Amino acid sequence: MRYWWVNHNQTFEYEVFGGFLWSPITRANGQRNYFYDTMQQAQPGDLVFSFAKSHVQAIGVVKRRATVTPKPEFEGAGANWNDTGWFLEVEFELLRDPFRPRDFKDQILPLLPPKYSPLNSVTADGLQGVYLAEVSQQMADLLVLLSHRDLTGLIRDLEDSRYEEDDEDIQLEIQSKQLEGDLEKIQQIKARRGQGLFKANVRLYEKECRVTHVRSIKHLRASHIKPWKDSDDHEKIDGANGLLLAPHVDHLFDRGFISFSGEGKLLVSPKLDVGVLEKWAITLPLTVGEFKPRQREFLEYHQDIVLQ
Repeated sequence: MRYWWVNHNQTFEYEVFGGFLWSPITRANGQRNYFYDTMQQAQPGDLVFSFAKSHVQAIGVVKRRATVTPKPEFEGAGANWNDTGWFLEVEFELLRDPFRPRDFKDQILPLLPPKYSPLNSVTADGLQGVYLAEVSQQMADLLVLLSHRDLTGLIRDLEDSRYEEDDEDIQLEIQSKQLEGDLEKIQQIKARRGQGLFKANVRLYEKECRVTHVRSIKHLRASHIKPWKDSDDHEKIDGANGLLLAPHVDHLFDRGFISFSGEGKLLVSPKLDVGVLEKWAITLPLTVGEFKPRQREFLEYHQDIVLQ
């Protein structure tokens, strides 16, 4: 296991709640940047400490190695960055008691790396221009102690192996479709399997399954509203074109047995045996909350074309 420190700056809410890190591949002038190159070094199972607004705010676990993707939906943040960059899946847990490193600088400063430090070597404040930096196990142990979080329990809580397919399977599919080198289409294959950039973008809109109210992402699937086969390249990874659904709800939605109105009313196909809903404890009538305008556009398509 390796240990990493990330300075989120303006992208904290997007990345932590979306379950990812994202950086340009190079500086604007085309030169390499150590704090971007580290994105390729992070491995599944590594620990990441999230720093924003002068506090350590969250701890995360790397889920997959970095891939190159289009820029996530930052809504204006990072507008000057390139349109493609390193995408690293990291599942975060917010700390109940975020802490400020400068308040513990006497303990932290001796543990900072001599080169590529994420913090000022005098004040223990964050540094401009730093994104993802490696820290020692000794520093990681201190940060975990200051977070008042049991590390074993945290890693267990962030485990996310269910419904996932390993990277070797993905590479086999990529090769079978002869898509080597087409980075956007490779990412779209991963998105279709509920992984990667699409799932991260959906999480910027949706925080739970609207039907079951399950919030743990390891029990949810990112489901396209407008089906993959009918979507253009942008719609395939558009967060507004997705919902986070429990597997049984995803089954009903994907096959057109249910849909949702823009106002959030659950719509049921006459072809669905309502006994299925009863056995799955889905009580009618059901309202799940209003959707945003861009989501409504995709839901209209789902109602017109997918709903049986």
